[in-house]
Amino acid sequence: MDNNDVIRKIRYIFDYNDSKMIEIFELASLKVNRSDISNWLKKDSDPAFVELSDNKLAIFLNGIIIEKRGKREGPQPIPEKRLNNNIIFRKVKIAMDLKSDDILEMFKSINKSISEHELSAFLRNPNHRKYRECNDQYLRNFLSGIQFIHLG
Repeated sequence: MDNNDVIRKIRYIFDYNDSKMIEIFELASLKVNRSDISNWLKKDSDPAFVELSDNKLAIFLNGIIIEKRGKREGPQPIPEKRLNNNIIFRKVKIAMDLKSDDILEMFKSINKSISEHELSAFLRNPNHRKYRECNDQYLRNFLSGIQFIHLG
């Protein structure tokens, strides 16, 4: 999934309007405007479409963590310059305060299967020997599961 797809999906799941999106970016210390939001949400074929950078998506996801869980004490996390599906998966998991059992149930609720071992491998440190890259299908299913649970 590309970054613009992720932000579109998250906006839909949580029913965020432009003002809420701007607020979430500001929670993680990035000032954006309605035009930025609008251009990131446009379809790829639209001439005004702007690709959302990894760093800006990381800032947005950090903002969601702050919005859902509160600002942590001490220095705030530094947004990644490069993202992959595993990092996106982990950040959304943290924001939603999901445990592994919650995620496994979520996948079952949308008739998709994932084993405990697969899930654990996605959440490991990339240097761990049992780390596994999360492909687009798993990330898409994860976000669909959140949508199913959140929207009923």
